[in-house]
Amino acid sequence: MLFDTRGHCFERQIIMLHVRWYLSYKLSYRDLEEMAAERGLDVDHITIYRWVIKFTPGVEKAVRRLKQPPGRS
Repeated sequence: MLFDTRGHCFERQIIMLHVRWYLSYKLSYRDLEEMAAERGLDVDHITIYRWVIKFTPGVEKAVRRLKQPPGRS
């Protein structure tokens, strides 16, 4: 599985949302920490940094697969 989040304290959707926000928008890890706090999540910016480092290769691989030209298998 590309996004194995077993052993993490947060649900997969929360982790992937923060990774996607970091990769898609020009947000700092501290910005993401503040956004999480506004939503009632107590997550440290270092934790988000570790998620980004761990899950970015899988996200990039999934995006590359989606961007393949039609007709290629």
